[in-house]
Amino acid sequence: MNKSLPLADKKDFRDKLFRIVIPITLQNFMFSLLPVSDIIMLGIVGQDDMAAISLAGQFFFLFNLFLSATVQGTSLYAAQLWGDKDRESMEKLFALVILLSVPINLGFFGVSFFAPQIVMKMYTNDPNLIRIGIGYLRIVSFSYLFDGITQVVQIIMKNSGMIKATTLISGIMVFLNIILNAVFIYGLFGMKQMGADGAALGTSLACLVAIIITIAVASSRCVIRLRWKYIIKPSHKVLRIFFKYAMPIFANSMSWGLGFNMITVILGHMGPDVVAANAVVAVVKDLISGFGWALGSGGGILVGNDLGAGNLERAKVYGSWLCRIAIISGFAAGGLAVLMIPGVLAIVDLSDQAAHYLVWMMVMCIYYIMGRSVNTTTIGGIFSAGGDTKFGMWCDGITMWCFIVPLGALCAFVLNLPVLAVYFILNLDEIIKLPAVYLHYKKYKWVKKIV
Repeated sequence: MNKSLPLADKKDFRDKLFRIVIPITLQNFMFSLLPVSDIIMLGIVGQDDMAAISLAGQFFFLFNLFLSATVQGTSLYAAQLWGDKDRESMEKLFALVILLSVPINLGFFGVSFFAPQIVMKMYTNDPNLIRIGIGYLRIVSFSYLFDGITQVVQIIMKNSGMIKATTLISGIMVFLNIILNAVFIYGLFGMKQMGADGAALGTSLACLVAIIITIAVASSRCVIRLRWKYIIKPSHKVLRIFFKYAMPIFANSMSWGLGFNMITVILGHMGPDVVAANAVVAVVKDLISGFGWALGSGGGILVGNDLGAGNLERAKVYGSWLCRIAIISGFAAGGLAVLMIPGVLAIVDLSDQAAHYLVWMMVMCIYYIMGRSVNTTTIGGIFSAGGDTKFGMWCDGITMWCFIVPLGALCAFVLNLPVLAVYFILNLDEIIKLPAVYLHYKKYKWVKKIV
């Protein structure tokens, strides 16, 4: 750490970090528990049910990409506005992102409810997996309507000092989802045993409760209000600044996310055992990468507040400290993935071949999670906090579409390399980016006040 800064600044940094990042970590962890609960509960029912909802869940992943572009753009702008104490502009921003999110929610609901077969056929050609996934998608489609609004409202709450409240709401949603999953999947308390459809119903009902609580809490406690006058007549100034910095985030999310979906498509056409193993590993990755995501999200708020307040040098030092924490926590999380292998194998019911794939896929998590931790903190957090969003768009796009996807498809379908060799290549994207990310960080283009 920088010895030239007084101890008070270091203590202030730690206090802010724990106050912001720890609640977001808990919230991310709880969100990660949603697919975990589905995977574990359906893994007991059967491997095909587990594999099918894993593939169907990729459509929710796509939905989150569209929504996250809106949410991340909102967060970087709101963090600086909050640091600048400009509450009126935050209310204009709140109205704007509500307007932008509604068409996204409706669009994904429509596809999932009315054309689920198209979605499933994109990811697999296995008839049984397609059949299970169609039923799941139709029921879970309602969660898109609820979760889309919840995420937008909660990002405003987080950037106005209500992180603990959003964490508590997430905890209630996850707890309720797990209980409802058990009831509907297994047919407890006299209910019909629904399997994968039960998991979808549990998720949709939990998301419905979450949006009701979120709106109730925000209406009574949040200092930033949703003003109808700003919905009827959006602010052109806020709209211009938002799109200037949010559009590169949107392009980045689409480029990276569609590439990630192509990885799932490649693995989905390599057999049910590969799909089942990857379904479990993907959930484990997200679960133990939660701190990295939180560090990026919370770090972006922390750095953005100082940039918005004009404390550029302090924001620069905070960015340095965040990077060091990301490296250390990334290595620790990768090691944790390996330690979890025996426990994961004991929980899920996999074929011998799928279990073999799972073990080595988990080992490969070491390098992937470490790279993801650093890149999430820098690209998604620090760079975005200062409006430096174009770098991530180009970096992720080139890495994914010029290297990972074409090389992975070549190795899988032309060279016919072994499954684990293909998986190793498909997980190199986070490592490939590190040199470019480091060089860009040292240019300090992100140290900028945008409000």
